[in-house]
Amino acid sequence: MNRQYSFIIPVYNRPDEIQELLESLSKMVTGVPFEVVIVEDGSTVSSEEISKAYSTTLQISYYYKENSGPGDSRNFGMEKAKGNYFIILDSDCLIPPHYLDTVDAYLSKHYVDCYGGADAAHPGFSNLQKAINYVMTSFLTTGGIRGSERSVQQFEPRSFNMGISRQAFEQTGGFGKIHPGEDPDLSQRIRKQGFKTTFLPNAYVYHKRRISWKKFYIQVKKFGLVRPILNTWHPKAAKVTFWLPSLFIAFVIASLISALFLDWKFLIPLAGYVLLLFFDAAIKNKSVRIGLLAVIALFVQFFGYGISFLRSSFYIRLLKRDPQKQFPNLFFK
Repeated sequence: MNRQYSFIIPVYNRPDEIQELLESLSKMVTGVPFEVVIVEDGSTVSSEEISKAYSTTLQISYYYKENSGPGDSRNFGMEKAKGNYFIILDSDCLIPPHYLDTVDAYLSKHYVDCYGGADAAHPGFSNLQKAINYVMTSFLTTGGIRGSERSVQQFEPRSFNMGISRQAFEQTGGFGKIHPGEDPDLSQRIRKQGFKTTFLPNAYVYHKRRISWKKFYIQVKKFGLVRPILNTWHPKAAKVTFWLPSLFIAFVIASLISALFLDWKFLIPLAGYVLLLFFDAAIKNKSVRIGLLAVIALFVQFFGYGISFLRSSFYIRLLKRDPQKQFPNLFFK
């Protein structure tokens, strides 16, 4: 099969990020031809001039549309694209030089209609970005569900780094209106249509993620609200690991109460886990400061996600509420 690649990139008020992303794409070392499709999702700060500036080094198309969310914007871009295999990126990513060659080499030997890659922290990222990246990807915090060679089977590609064939897109209709959560939802619908999904080793991108504690908390809070909805839509995709943040909250509360009223030694398991995470983050990032920030990020992530997960489970799984009526802010019209 002759694959023709189209990078699909929605953007909303982030021209500086698009410039950095396009610069990394222009420096990609590859003999594989590709096009870039930029979809401006109703932004008030345009990326059009920046996109035009790269028209001499990249085969690039720019489209403006009214705001309808990232999922619908990706669908729009795939409809406009000329290729037969789409690579979907978030605007806050940077692409390593080997990326497309890695993707093409893998698909040439082990073709799948949908793949996902990992996200990594660029050396130039801030300490906070590196700490957040650690807790979002570490086996100690997420169980590796966001991408590792140990989690190839049943992998749900994420839309910051996701490939999908035109055939799979057309047969499924693409992304839905929920956000966040539109990517695992599409991954499950792709598999239900008989296509395969997989984790693609070494096809990582540098993902900036949220650059403040407040934005990170809001993000993980939404992730927690969305997951019970997705579990209702796709029961076979439910995993025990989705409950870990909520169980961690119960563990922390139980440890504190037991230490306060019974014996301080009940804090030892909690302290041991936190110290393990601290040393792992500090060693892997070669920074004590990042290790400390990772501990803070752990509590922000688990409490933000875990409380929202329980709340959503109560309304969606127990009371059987309509997700769009209960949480309208999670859906684009």
